[in-house]
Amino acid sequence: MRVYYDRDADINLIKGKKVAIIGYGSQGHAHALNLRDSGVVKKAQAEKLKVMEVAAAAKWADVMMMLTPDELQAEIYREHLVDNMKDGAALMFAHGLNIHFNLIEPRADLDVMMIAPKGPGHTVRAEYQRGAGVPVLMAVHKDVSGNAHDLTLSYGAAIGGGRAGIIETTFREECETDETLVEAGYAPEMAYFECVHEVKLIVDLIYEGGIATMNYSVSNTAEYGEYVSGPRVVDEKTRAEMKHILADIQSGKFVKDWMLENRVNQTSFKAMRAKMATHPIEEIGAKLRAMMPWIKQRALVDRSRN
Repeated sequence: MRVYYDRDADINLIKGKKVAIIGYGSQGHAHALNLRDSGVVKKAQAEKLKVMEVAAAAKWADVMMMLTPDELQAEIYREHLVDNMKDGAALMFAHGLNIHFNLIEPRADLDVMMIAPKGPGHTVRAEYQRGAGVPVLMAVHKDVSGNAHDLTLSYGAAIGGGRAGIIETTFREECETDETLVEAGYAPEMAYFECVHEVKLIVDLIYEGGIATMNYSVSNTAEYGEYVSGPRVVDEKTRAEMKHILADIQSGKFVKDWMLENRVNQTSFKAMRAKMATHPIEEIGAKLRAMMPWIKQRALVDRSRN
């Protein structure tokens, strides 16, 4: 895993570009405001930001960052970008779906890159405002100019990613690790983000406003994936096993087995604990959590004390 920080990035590269943000939702507002505060965006309306029609912005900008819902991006590209973007401009994304699955086939002269913060927009903004940042994933799909890597790094630093870590990946890994994991050959860091780190983000949203609020807050792509994939995981077999587990508790079998385990000095229990402690998810998790200092600052558990 290659990780970059502010010291590795030249923020002046993105400062020297005209940057247009397409979409002003969760990620869009965070990117725009962080770029503004980094000195990249200088004009404004309500939030001191210049507002333009998409086609006009495409003619004006050197860098177009696509932050609309996935399902709208191909149409936006066809109707507003493909005929209007400058020669040699950069087209950026925060999700790999449209490029990896060829829903958008960018013009041959365009650089195509990705900066994907590993947190919701309000966290990206809040961490930036307090002088920190959220780790971001970066990828370069097409480098026509020969400068795409450095420009992507510069953009990532400008939204605060260089304070926490800018992790190099690919469009494929960012997109497909929503479905498949380490055994399929994906980076363990990507698997950790998808299967552990983002669990809290989802649970916090459910805790705050129920499943409906969580679905309102995630992308339409993620919500659709929930509806079509969830029943394949939690199916009748899963429900049947859950009933068997409940029956073991109700009958006293679970308690009996646990008491027997304690009579033999918790031999199996301790072996299972030791095995879990050496799981790669623990090593990878410790490394990635170290890139997010706010987690430790808000920790509920202090192992040195309890």
